[in-house]
Amino acid sequence: MARFGVSIVPSASGRSDPVAEAVRAEELGFDIVSIWDHPHGDRPSFETWTLLTWIAARTSRVHVATDVLGLPFRLPALTAKMAESLDRLSDGRVILGLGAGGADAEFAGLGAPVRTPAEKVEALEEALAVIRGVWTRSPFTFEGRHYRTDEALVEPKPDRPIPIWLGTYGPRALRLTGRRADGWIPSMGPATPDEARSKMALVRAAAEQAGRDPVELDYAYNVGVRLAGPPPPDPERSVAGEPDEVIERLLEFLEAGFTVLNFWIGGRREEQAERLATEVLPTLRRLG
Repeated sequence: MARFGVSIVPSASGRSDPVAEAVRAEELGFDIVSIWDHPHGDRPSFETWTLLTWIAARTSRVHVATDVLGLPFRLPALTAKMAESLDRLSDGRVILGLGAGGADAEFAGLGAPVRTPAEKVEALEEALAVIRGVWTRSPFTFEGRHYRTDEALVEPKPDRPIPIWLGTYGPRALRLTGRRADGWIPSMGPATPDEARSKMALVRAAAEQAGRDPVELDYAYNVGVRLAGPPPPDPERSVAGEPDEVIERLLEFLEAGFTVLNFWIGGRREEQAERLATEVLPTLRRLG
């Protein structure tokens, strides 16, 4: 059954309340709330994991997801510890979204490593090995080019397999996703529907080649959505229109194989979220 999420803007400007938005999303029946990870910049914002923890404490049902954590900002073993703690405290509601990192200026600004594209994929694969390693074994030692652990002792171990979704786009990273991840979460902006279909095929093929069932993976799509208003400037990068038009477009994504649609809402966010929940989601849940 398809699931539906909403992206919460981590603004600390005082003009909006991201925690209240997440609580309302749960009340409206969304399955997931997600937060992006851009700790560097001149716009006031909350740090992703801190805000996600506060949201998890104020909700009881909705899953909480990082969409996605920029890997260079945090050591993988510590990220694993953070995810286990929040998953335990939230009764198993964490989805750990990870990305190799595309915002080089942000990494440089905070003193994090700035890597070449090939190094980013290599580091992401090492990070997966470290995260899963400390989740399952103690002590855990790993020696990689980008990360290492020396008899790491990280306790307790997760009570359940915490899902890891990767936000990947290039062929090598997509193949890594199919081999090692629990889900794939691209965005409609950098991956149009046609591009996303071909990239999904790469993920599925890599999963099969690794002896995995591609049906067991989640395929999530970040979709910019606005009900009513003018047509989108680029229909291949966002969805807008009357409810029936939006439903038609979103059903195409579900038919293409996406199991999760995560909405990046445009316009008046509170009003748009309520309209999506009442005018769009019931049909998607019935037909998707």
